[in-house]
Amino acid sequence: MKSRVLMIGAASVLALSACTKKVDGAPVTATATAPASAGASDNKVAATVNGTPIYAATVEMMVKERTAQGQPDSPELRKAIIDNLAMQTMVAAEGQKKGLDKAPETVRQLEILKQSVLAQAFVQDYIKAHPVTDAMVKAEYDKLNAKAGGNEYKARHILVASEAEAKDIIAKLKKDIKSFAALAKEKSMDPGSKANGGDLGWFNPAGMVPEFGAAVAKLEKGKFTEAPIKSQFGYHVIVLDDSRALTPPPMEQVSEQLKQQIQRQNLKTFFDDMKAKAKIDIVGQPATPAVAPGAAPAAAPAPAALPH
Repeated sequence: MKSRVLMIGAASVLALSACTKKVDGAPVTATATAPASAGASDNKVAATVNGTPIYAATVEMMVKERTAQGQPDSPELRKAIIDNLAMQTMVAAEGQKKGLDKAPETVRQLEILKQSVLAQAFVQDYIKAHPVTDAMVKAEYDKLNAKAGGNEYKARHILVASEAEAKDIIAKLKKDIKSFAALAKEKSMDPGSKANGGDLGWFNPAGMVPEFGAAVAKLEKGKFTEAPIKSQFGYHVIVLDDSRALTPPPMEQVSEQLKQQIQRQNLKTFFDDMKAKAKIDIVGQPATPAVAPGAAPAAAPAPAALPH
């Protein structure tokens, strides 16, 4: 957004899917070997390297990963994937000959990779078992619209460190409101707007710090705040240039974003509850007690505003 006036909420972002994992910063691609429990269809071979098979199912998985990133499925892509897997198979075989697969560091990395794959598989399974319905998306859309309020505003402001300085600016504006832009460029501490004479453009007051949003909503068009507005950033002098009815985007335009947001909220609530009930012992620190069964789970993150 445009300014320090805007609230910044801490967002917990959960990775929902990834085929390529990383261990200690190094990319680890899918294994070219099939699991012991693989069915006949999983044992179809795409290539061999010194007699070691590269399975078609592995190639298909990696093609799916690349196409999800925007690459077109093509014979060239498939050949490049097989070439990469072949090289990986050869190098891994050399490492195994040297006994590196039994080295403590390698064993630890493989265990981390196994846990990561299992965790990702669980997330995908949870999403499938708890689908986001159209009704849930509609309810979230209505809730965010209600929170957004009825108007958006076009305003300018000057942010200063002290109340006395803000009062001095107000006294100057009472003599000549046209000096606002020059005063903003000279005195404002807000780097996002001072170069534009304090102009914040159009905004929803719900996206501002509470004191600022409330002050703007009370102003008449063409008027400025005759008392400094204090916030966590300092003292504001605000002038309202215009206002208009807030028009939210059509639900169809934001439904996919809302669906992902609901998935993240549901996952975070589930994981927070899981962590709250777990007994986590960190050496040298007091144990984290598990909550009693039936205790309320941690709250989900606050919903974000609808994009415009």
